[in-house]
Amino acid sequence: MDWFNIACLVLAFYFGGVLKGATGAGAPIIAIPIISLLYDVPTAVAAFTIPNFLSNVWQSWKFRSHQITGMFAWAFAGFGLLGAAVGTTGLAYLSPSLLSLILSAIVVAYLIFRRLKPDWILPMSVARRFGPLVGFVGGTLQGAAGISAPVSITFLNAIKLPRLTFIAVVSMFFVGMSVVQIPMLASYGILTLPLVGYGVIGTGLIFLGMPFGEWLMSKIPARQFDDVIQILLLLMVLSLIFKALRT
Repeated sequence: MDWFNIACLVLAFYFGGVLKGATGAGAPIIAIPIISLLYDVPTAVAAFTIPNFLSNVWQSWKFRSHQITGMFAWAFAGFGLLGAAVGTTGLAYLSPSLLSLILSAIVVAYLIFRRLKPDWILPMSVARRFGPLVGFVGGTLQGAAGISAPVSITFLNAIKLPRLTFIAVVSMFFVGMSVVQIPMLASYGILTLPLVGYGVIGTGLIFLGMPFGEWLMSKIPARQFDDVIQILLLLMVLSLIFKALRT
């Protein structure tokens, strides 16, 4: 590993932490594409499992009092766990470029819709019915490509949850997926001891970035949080398209 790669990895984890602190999500959106460009998708997914698990356990605990959606969050996370098991199994067989382009098309369509219908909100009664299915699909994508945001963040953003509730729910979702991803990746030989070590270092960098992200969001009015999430989704789309074109 040369110094350029090291610098890219440090910046990827740190700025991923900034996004994580600001929105409750976003760290994989920066880190996974960069690591996969430097190495490959399985390495990127494996290297990020430890930071993903630890940072989301922390946020789940910190914002536990804001988890006011009841069984919705538990069902969403539980089916995300099941989906992650399926996605992890197929990690070596799916086409990352095709998957990236499909996900990009879904998110672009959603962002266009939100621009045309900015006041549209997905009712919680409807979200509860579709939550398990969306959680399963998001978990499958997380297991296969390391990024579930096109489904998970898009879905939660449509419900228009308050910022802290959003963070509490999405953190539970990521914890659920990590619980099954880590042992499965280790059993397949994808998550190796050196990658665990890199993941621990990456976790430290994420935790360094998270307070800065939280401070940034404290300066942004609550009504602008939805815009921040949509910008995050747009950045993710661009990174997915770039990764697809590189493969």
